[in-house]
Amino acid sequence: MAALRVLSVAVSSGRVGYVFLEGTQLLDWAVTTTVSGKATDLVAFVQELINTLKPDVVVTEKCDEDCRKGSRSRRLIASIAELASHNYVLDVQASRPRMFQSKYEEAESAVKRHPDLIGYLPEKKRRFFETEPRNMIIFDALALAEEVNNGPPDKLAAALG
Repeated sequence: MAALRVLSVAVSSGRVGYVFLEGTQLLDWAVTTTVSGKATDLVAFVQELINTLKPDVVVTEKCDEDCRKGSRSRRLIASIAELASHNYVLDVQASRPRMFQSKYEEAESAVKRHPDLIGYLPEKKRRFFETEPRNMIIFDALALAEEVNNGPPDKLAAALG
């Protein structure tokens, strides 16, 4: 059986990150700030990713009552989910897993599994008054993808209907 090809897109204030995995192998990733302003720009960007990478599954964050996203990010996530539903891919919305005390510990753990991401790891933990490093969005996208890949198959089954 062929490995599942997963495109995970994470949206945060002023930036978008994505990772593309085939099975557990990380094949592509990036952070962009140029498409995070308007839904039309973001949809065009994600459509290009879908056309180029040909994923089986597109993962976005589930925006329920536990979601910490603002209204603008929620609208952008909804536009990605709608786009995925119009393509021949599974549209899966996963809750953001929180298995570590901080995002920095989560990022360090992710780098152990995917050493190619070492350059995206922040040099130091931010202080409460500092903004989050721009590259941390990659680890959000990776956590969502791994939640679908490694989690129970009910998320994929729910996406199938």
